[in-house]
Amino acid sequence: MKSCNVARIGCWLVAISALCSAVAAHAQGDSPLYRCPGDLYTNSLSAKEAHDKGCRTLEGSPITIIAPPKRSGAAAPAAASKQPSDNRIDPSVQKARDSDARRILETELRRDEERLAELRKEYNAGEPERRGDERNYQKYLDRTAELKASIARKESDIAAIKRELAKVAP
Repeated sequence: MKSCNVARIGCWLVAISALCSAVAAHAQGDSPLYRCPGDLYTNSLSAKEAHDKGCRTLEGSPITIIAPPKRSGAAAPAAASKQPSDNRIDPSVQKARDSDARRILETELRRDEERLAELRKEYNAGEPERRGDERNYQKYLDRTAELKASIARKESDIAAIKRELAKVAP
């Protein structure tokens, strides 16, 4: 919350200082202050240029200026300087990565299939065994619904893992 307020205060300070400098220049009689289309305020135009651009002269009107946030220009040149050849990976390294990924996915698939089998056994086709702590029938129904939802999630997870395995090179 404090950083948000600090940013607002900073924006206002920038806007106020820009306004003060524009008003000071206007007060010194350098040139009139114009409001041009696109909410551009300037005092650096001649009367003819301002008229040609469709600008209006401001006299005694309140001006609110909010400076846009600064953009970092350093990020763009750094990204542009990378060459496509810099991103290449040695084929043997890529093959090792692919085999590791495949092994991990196969392990996950095996573990999820085992857990799905356990859940289906416990679910018992919609009639799981009642537990001692389920004297209230609603608790039993809640557990049954939870088991059904868990089975659906596991089936979805298994399908997703199989799709990922199909993408990984053998």
